[in-house]
Amino acid sequence: MPEQPRTPMVAVIGAGPAGLMAAEVAAQGGAAVTVLDRMPSPARKLLIAGRGGLNLTHSEPLPDFLGRYGAARSRLAPSIEAFPPAALIAWAEGLGQETFVGTSGRVFPRAMKASPLLRAWLARLAGLGVALRPRHRWLGWEAGALVFEAPEGPGGATIRLRPAATVLALGGASWPRLGSDGAWTGLLEGVAPLRPANCGFRIAWSEHLRTRFAGTPLKRIALSFGGATVRGEAVLTAAGIEGGAVYALSAALREAIAASGPATLHLDLRPDVEAAALAARLDGPRGGLSLANHLRRAGLPPVAIGLVQEALHAGATAPLSRLVKALPLRLEAPMGLDRAISSAGGLRWEEVDEHLMLRRRPGVFACGEMLDWEAPTGGYLLQACFATGVAAGRAALAWAKG
Repeated sequence: MPEQPRTPMVAVIGAGPAGLMAAEVAAQGGAAVTVLDRMPSPARKLLIAGRGGLNLTHSEPLPDFLGRYGAARSRLAPSIEAFPPAALIAWAEGLGQETFVGTSGRVFPRAMKASPLLRAWLARLAGLGVALRPRHRWLGWEAGALVFEAPEGPGGATIRLRPAATVLALGGASWPRLGSDGAWTGLLEGVAPLRPANCGFRIAWSEHLRTRFAGTPLKRIALSFGGATVRGEAVLTAAGIEGGAVYALSAALREAIAASGPATLHLDLRPDVEAAALAARLDGPRGGLSLANHLRRAGLPPVAIGLVQEALHAGATAPLSRLVKALPLRLEAPMGLDRAISSAGGLRWEEVDEHLMLRRRPGVFACGEMLDWEAPTGGYLLQACFATGVAAGRAALAWAKG
């Protein structure tokens, strides 16, 4: 098995945001860096995420920001405090990507997509001497060396690397067609199972509702579960429901379903109207009006009317106004990882030290979504990936120079 020529001082496995940031930091510190990735081009998930507007981070105060990481707050805080949202914004603008804060507090590049930022970033990395090796699938270790399936030669080849330090930035398992398929979990010990996060949920819609309203948005709604209420939007799908308001509650819903089976999510179709006002409009006699026309008097769009009718056909007996304000949706299961925005689970925190180094493998560091944390959408996912990438890159550089 041949050794790879010009073994780097630092090897980074994974060419997503966390891996590329670790590579940049290590290279700026003087390390010879090679980034290896199994896909033919880098940062594919970043490019897809940026199609609708690349949400880099969020502008809310840092204490509130850190609270979005739940149980992982104490472990992620040192990395994010060392590379906070202001630093990420400055970094993006240093690549020529001016940013702005949207009405929701989210931070975006003015270009509203990832491709200009990625092009500028790859050019900077090339200028720092970072080597990018696509189509290199990591197979694990053999006698202390990193082993890769590589494209060299007519039938491919297996190569080994012995860097002074290694950064693992292997991602989670959401959107596996873009590169992060979770296969690495079989190569490391101490990994919590990967589960869908920021995901939709399955609902057994009637054929009528599924045929007529699949793909229809629910705008200006509120969703409630477990004492928490989120206002926003959602989308009905043929298999269930997804969208921003659903994602905000997805962790609690996922855990409830795992513990006790199907969970009930309550949907407020008119959160801007008081319950008493709706009761006055809807709970009295409707004369000769059909149910649909009666519900239209409350300003409900066709999809909302269809949902109320669906609940009534399923046996709901609550007054109409109560159904409009708290329509029960029975969630059967989360959607799969292939449709999730991100994943929960990963390398457990007790497996890494305060420098993100694997306790079982000195000189090997981990960062990004492969660590065991999750966060809602809104810039929190990318911020933690970038920040832990910076932390791992600094630690790998220090180790390599040790």
